[in-house]
Amino acid sequence: MSGHVYLNLSAPPPPPPRPRLLPIPNNPTFLRNALLGAALSFGLIFSHPSPPVAALEPCRQVEPLQQTLQIAPEVVTNEGLVEEAWQIVNDTFLDTGRHRWSQDAWQLKREAILSNSIQTRSKAHQIIKRMLASLGDPYSRFLSPDEFSKMARYDMTGIGINLKEVPDENGELRLEVLGIILDGPAHSAGVRQGDEILAVNNMEVKGKSAFEVSSLLQGPNGTSVTIQVKHGNCGPVESIEVQRQLVARTPVFYRLEQLDGVTPVGYIRLKEFNALARKDLVIAMKRLQDMGASYFILDLRDNLGGLVQAGIEIAKLFLNEGDTVIYTVGRDPQLQKTIVTDTSPMIQAPVVILVNDKTASASEIVASALHDNCRAVLVGKRTYGKGLIQSVFELDDGSGVVITVGKYVTPNHKDINGNGIEPDFQKLPAWDDISQHLKKCSMAQQG
Repeated sequence: MSGHVYLNLSAPPPPPPRPRLLPIPNNPTFLRNALLGAALSFGLIFSHPSPPVAALEPCRQVEPLQQTLQIAPEVVTNEGLVEEAWQIVNDTFLDTGRHRWSQDAWQLKREAILSNSIQTRSKAHQIIKRMLASLGDPYSRFLSPDEFSKMARYDMTGIGINLKEVPDENGELRLEVLGIILDGPAHSAGVRQGDEILAVNNMEVKGKSAFEVSSLLQGPNGTSVTIQVKHGNCGPVESIEVQRQLVARTPVFYRLEQLDGVTPVGYIRLKEFNALARKDLVIAMKRLQDMGASYFILDLRDNLGGLVQAGIEIAKLFLNEGDTVIYTVGRDPQLQKTIVTDTSPMIQAPVVILVNDKTASASEIVASALHDNCRAVLVGKRTYGKGLIQSVFELDDGSGVVITVGKYVTPNHKDINGNGIEPDFQKLPAWDDISQHLKKCSMAQQG
């Protein structure tokens, strides 16, 4: 999938957290925090409108980001913090309910809130909470500094950066650091926002997707990866060794089952869509195949979601090239997308997906993608019904806000949000029935 490595989080309350980059006011404090926020998003989490493509402009020196950071105020005022949160909502919020949110009414709210001085930081946080509650959206919420700091398990790279694909003058993709975690591994080693990634461990990455390169950057906690970067628009080029700092734990559990005493079935339970989900799922599937699995059961019960991008990439493992994974909608043009599989499936074997009323968000993306493309049958209870996308933004004092920025629609054009997905069976059927169901589904699609 081209574009950002989306780290937007997707889960019903109480959900895990995420960030994103957008058009922002010419304000050093806001700029600093928007860039930070972009490094920690969920679901379609780091999604901001694309900046101008530097490759199409003549090479010119630009002010280094570190200089921008140096002129940012050391201490944000309470009023500035509230205004920062207000601006994020103003630029990104998508009203998916019937609240008829408008920017005019939101502007009046800003004037009312900032008409009086805000004496304490605690009071500022309370105002932000009330401001977000007035949106009528149960998923847009405030994060304390402690809550925000726990989002590191959603870092897709393990070194604290978020990548964006940018086409050069020839239409080929190059990768830029869209967001970076301040004092994270990459930032501490000398990588900066706006740097172009040229190679990972001496492997050139030009033409590769952001997700592919994020996977190359991953590795065991405490190990190092060497990345070659071009600083800014005009160089210089530097090789930097970065020590990985993974916080995520594997969300995958698997075993080989013998159903009916004969059929070897690969059972995989996926508890959360974190930064390790796809990688560890691939390992599990390969091992189960080697052990002789003829069918697969993917257990998504009680999986509330996590990284939307991880869900999208996991769905692609099972789909044929050209199959639609999901449609996304939002105010940001980057969210107006039809996401299509660009690879061949890892397995061809029939799949059963176990679901229940706590199967939500990224889990529903996977379930609907495989179901609507006749690759899996769903067994269990109707799913939760969360088809919204949140991004997480860091505020200047280390707290954060989670904002609904988009929604997704299934390949069969069904709106999941508030509806959920009805399973094909309530209890596990015989494997012959599963094969017959999938065959009928494929025939119906072919007309």
